[in-house]
Amino acid sequence: MRIGIPRESRPGETLVAATAKTASQLAALGYDVVVEQGAGAAADQPDGAFADAGVRVVAGDEVWSSDVVVKVNAPTDDEIGRLRPGATVISLMAPARSPELVERLVAQGVTALAMDAVPRISRAQSMDVLSSMANVAGYRAVIEAAHEFGRLFTGQVTAAGKVPPARVFVVGAGVAGLAAIGAAGSLGAIVRAFDVRPEVAEQVESMGAQFVTVDMEQEVSTDGYAKEMTAEQEAATAAMYAEEARAADIVITTALIPGRPAPQLVNAETVAAMRPGSVVVDMAAANGGNVAATVRDQRVVTDNGVTVLGYTDLAGRLAAQTSQLYGTNIVNLLKLLTPGKDGVLTLDMDDVVQRGIAVTREGELMWPPPPVQVSAAPAAPVAETGPGVPAPVEKTPPDPRRRLYAAGLAAVAFLALATSAPVSFLPSLTVFVLAVVIGFYVIGNVHHALHTPLMSVTNAISGIIVVGAILQAPVDNLAVQLIAGVAILLASINVFGGFLVTRRMLNMFQKG
Repeated sequence: MRIGIPRESRPGETLVAATAKTASQLAALGYDVVVEQGAGAAADQPDGAFADAGVRVVAGDEVWSSDVVVKVNAPTDDEIGRLRPGATVISLMAPARSPELVERLVAQGVTALAMDAVPRISRAQSMDVLSSMANVAGYRAVIEAAHEFGRLFTGQVTAAGKVPPARVFVVGAGVAGLAAIGAAGSLGAIVRAFDVRPEVAEQVESMGAQFVTVDMEQEVSTDGYAKEMTAEQEAATAAMYAEEARAADIVITTALIPGRPAPQLVNAETVAAMRPGSVVVDMAAANGGNVAATVRDQRVVTDNGVTVLGYTDLAGRLAAQTSQLYGTNIVNLLKLLTPGKDGVLTLDMDDVVQRGIAVTREGELMWPPPPVQVSAAPAAPVAETGPGVPAPVEKTPPDPRRRLYAAGLAAVAFLALATSAPVSFLPSLTVFVLAVVIGFYVIGNVHHALHTPLMSVTNAISGIIVVGAILQAPVDNLAVQLIAGVAILLASINVFGGFLVTRRMLNMFQKG
């Protein structure tokens, strides 16, 4: 079968559905791959790159007469008319919001597979185009905001004065939101984020941002997507959005609800109260926007000097990278659809992934697919009931006075040891106890994102322990020798293990 990669007809589009590398991977599956002339020019994929990879570069008619046509954007009416009956077209389609497109595909008698309908399950992650593009878009949103902001993100203390760090507020902690958090944090900004899904708080904090909480009932997501908020939740979050947006230098909104218009979260009054020079990047502009002042694909400057960006081509502004990611998603899908690697596309409607993306099949309407049984929430334990089964025992909360009792016992033990031990031993014991207490609070308060850099410090401490234990080993006392031996063993494990882990991490950043 022949796979055709056409040039995108959407005005201003820079992406291409396959790069030279991914096109050669499709050919390795047994397909005859052809690319339309100039299809990848805007994505740093000239025709020569495809030719060097063994992929034929042809005119548009040969591409559109292929058995399988793979593109980025949904086909237009004219493009659908160029598909032969029985052909397969793979692209982004948004079938839930495009009933006219679905009807046209049915009338043409083709098989249509929507890349933006990939189920959110573990084995389909390698085909999840929305995540790939959202990741790039979130990164690019911060770059666009930094350009408009015109000031440093990171705080500095210089001879000319102190520069405060920028404050960034991210709404929505999905793939795009987390990418924006990571980019803004790496530039040195103070990042705060909010999501209606409470289970993402740990992900936000793991990237060094502060998760904003709201005093309201929040349900754990069952499918990984945010749900539409109730009136009570909207009222509870409205004040928080206003407060955070007014305090922020940059606001990035990413809130979307699958199959529905984007909810408006930042109203006109909040934008009007923001400081002059502030920047808002509305990543939901394609679906109506989260911000009242957003105009799709436009840069708007409000009367009070706030810049609102409604760009919908953020991923396309890094065309080479996004095309490579999109092309890789396509390769992973075609691997699933070509189990024999013989160049024959086989659609299995019993497979949940293939059924989920199937919009039409040889002119037969397949949309919408049956719901996928998937849950992002941890399963609640089911209590066994019935005759002969004892009733579950309710766990009582721990007594808060336990810590006081433990501290009292430790104090008594310390006093007993201090009165019976030699005088020369007491200063060493005091230093040891203080070191344990100080070390616990210092290490315990270090953010876990910094635990790997902290390993270098602990290696130095372990080295000191090794040296001290070696000095104590020759002492003519069996107990001291045993303790010194154990100290040398444990500290050496920490030292050498730390170096091995650090070397492994450094190798991850080396090219080749």
